[in-house]
Amino acid sequence: MYQGKKILGLITARGGSKGIPRKNVIDVGGKPLIAWTIEAAKESKLLDRVVLSSDNDEIIQVAASWGCEVPFKRAADLSGDAASSADVVKDCLQRVPGYDYVVLLQPTSPLRRACDIDQAIKICIDNKAPACVSMCESNESPFWMYSIGHENRLEPVVPSNYNRRQELPKIFSLNGAVYIANAQWFIRHGSFISDDTLGYEMPRKFSLDIDDLEDLRLLRLALQLGD
Repeated sequence: MYQGKKILGLITARGGSKGIPRKNVIDVGGKPLIAWTIEAAKESKLLDRVVLSSDNDEIIQVAASWGCEVPFKRAADLSGDAASSADVVKDCLQRVPGYDYVVLLQPTSPLRRACDIDQAIKICIDNKAPACVSMCESNESPFWMYSIGHENRLEPVVPSNYNRRQELPKIFSLNGAVYIANAQWFIRHGSFISDDTLGYEMPRKFSLDIDDLEDLRLLRLALQLGD
């Protein structure tokens, strides 16, 4: 509990990954991918409870063996490609009521730390914001991006007069590691993103999002190098 608010940690992990078969339970650094997120959530000082939402028996068994509570099995209609993460979060809040804030933690961000979870929670609640999301500085700036138009002419994505990299403003992108929202606000809005959402900056080296085999290779390399 923080500032008198009850905070629920929600780990979402469905089966049927196409890019990396059995992605959520594949071995990474000697433990299942999902275990990295479970451990960070359990190390958090501010989460009151951590639960899993999954449709897959293997994922459920692995998560439970690593100490994650599994109070329900996700329905099949919330586990297909058409199901949105917002619907999954709402489903959990209905099944596990009584919490002021929900923190969505995706297993595909294994390098996110407990301090990232707690700092984002503090930013959200201390500022009385409805939501906060983790971000990292983008490698590429949209001010130097172009589409190729008629007769191969360059068309700027964002018109600007920046000529030197040093002049470019910092640009951030969602890294998928931590999403926080006031529970009742989220049920009404169905999204973590709004004009009132705050951002929490994470270092890029902790922001790796595992989507395909190349990401998995980079993760294993980073763990091997201890970076």
